[in-house]
Amino acid sequence: MYPSHTPASRHGDGSPRTAYPRRTLHVAAHSPSRLLRHGQSGFCRRCGHRIDIYPRSDQRPIALHPTELTIQSIPSTCRWHLSSGIAHPHDDGSDWCRIPHAVLCPAIAPTCRISPPLDALRRQLAVRTRRLIDAGRLTPSTPATDAPPAAPDHPTRPVVNMLLGRYLADGPLVHIRCVAQTRHRKRCSQPVLDPDSPAGTWRLLPISPARRRLPHPDTLMAVYDLGLLPHTEQRRWRTQRCPAHAVLTSAADLAVTTWRIFDPLRHTAHIHTRLPHPATSRRLQG
Repeated sequence: MYPSHTPASRHGDGSPRTAYPRRTLHVAAHSPSRLLRHGQSGFCRRCGHRIDIYPRSDQRPIALHPTELTIQSIPSTCRWHLSSGIAHPHDDGSDWCRIPHAVLCPAIAPTCRISPPLDALRRQLAVRTRRLIDAGRLTPSTPATDAPPAAPDHPTRPVVNMLLGRYLADGPLVHIRCVAQTRHRKRCSQPVLDPDSPAGTWRLLPISPARRRLPHPDTLMAVYDLGLLPHTEQRRWRTQRCPAHAVLTSAADLAVTTWRIFDPLRHTAHIHTRLPHPATSRRLQG
């Protein structure tokens, strides 16, 4: 009896091995959401439970509970559904819907009326949060409050004017990081502010003369104005991409943008009536 050797190109039964080419995932150019599914999942810093982050129709992110719930136990004001990767604040006519994580998070007060099934689910999450804390796997943290910066001439969260709107940055302009995915499947480390690209200008603009409820409607505030730049440059800032990834339409986002729509009533602590230091302005303008 002679031993038989099966070639590497065939299986043990002699059938040929078929090697299929590997295909990489990509986001369609017409997709309303360019955020990859890997970048949409995370964990709540307060309770430690998993959350799914989706952009709304106005590009603001929202954290949703990872599983669907029946609409019978969900108030109509807390029903959300997903369409093409975009979260919409109403149901889609089905018997299931998504719910914001803020409604179920045991670390904060509920944002809507709680039904008995939701209250039971909140208690289950609270028990699991306590177990994570007792095991040393979770250290609850509170979000950063809107505290005024130490130096008025150096705003830590400046207000940026772009695309006919005003947005509050999550940190200094030089620290705003690109959200695109690199070839190594990691988040890009390049900043959005580029010395070789057109820079904005610090200006003193009215807060909002049309809103009468403001304490000082005629007060001028320091705003980093991008309104005079080309539309493509303003869109690059709004999508929070570096110049290299701004031209790559096939590159997906690996994180959500950190812009927040500026509200003079809620973000009063970030209203500065003086322009930044001249040295800082020259550095930001390249």
